[in-house]
Amino acid sequence: MEVLHGGIIKNGKGAEQDYIVRRLGMEDLEGILSVQGKVVSLLSDKKVLQPLAEEEFRDILQGRGLMIGAFVGSSLVAFRALLVPEVDDGHLGRDIGIEEDLLEKVIYQEISNVLPEYRGNKLQRTLAILIMQELEKEERDYRYACCTVAPFNIPSLKDKFDQGMEIAALKEKYGGMLRYVFVKDLAGPEMQTWDEVISIPMEDTALQQEKIALGWRGFQMEPIDGNWHVYYGLRKEG
Repeated sequence: MEVLHGGIIKNGKGAEQDYIVRRLGMEDLEGILSVQGKVVSLLSDKKVLQPLAEEEFRDILQGRGLMIGAFVGSSLVAFRALLVPEVDDGHLGRDIGIEEDLLEKVIYQEISNVLPEYRGNKLQRTLAILIMQELEKEERDYRYACCTVAPFNIPSLKDKFDQGMEIAALKEKYGGMLRYVFVKDLAGPEMQTWDEVISIPMEDTALQQEKIALGWRGFQMEPIDGNWHVYYGLRKEG
């Protein structure tokens, strides 16, 4: 398969290793499940990540999306997935008010996993850039990228904000688990400008939901006095 990217990363012991990134296929399923299993097993709070079932990975690998992975030698150390969702009642586009006739132009940013010993190499960011470049090569034209992230899943939240994604909903998903719903307009401006900006403690769910209902979007976060705050803005018109 075509190598999309290559470079050097450090493992948990600080040793430098060559790595490459390529698209994943069905032959990589065992490695994908292994990486996800290791990541999930080390989570202190299992609710922050919604792992994919084997059948969901199969669907993506067989055409309902795309996946890329980083390899050290023959070993998969990180992967990222995009999913073409079913247009059903649980569609994320419905959660954030995307018009009905545009729901088929939504792609989901699905799960992204990096083995613990390879964190700190910005692999998640690298894979995010590369997978969106691969998406541009697809015949189907997409308008929006959507995903969900649990509050206080700081690495995943940083990843989404770094990509220019915005919080457009905060609600219960997946059987009652609180999730931010992120969106990025793939045809929109690279940099957004805001008329008004406020910061809200991440723990204040009610105030965030109130602002979102009034049209505010979450676009960044930072720790303030030891607590994570999310910055919300009203989009500047014109």
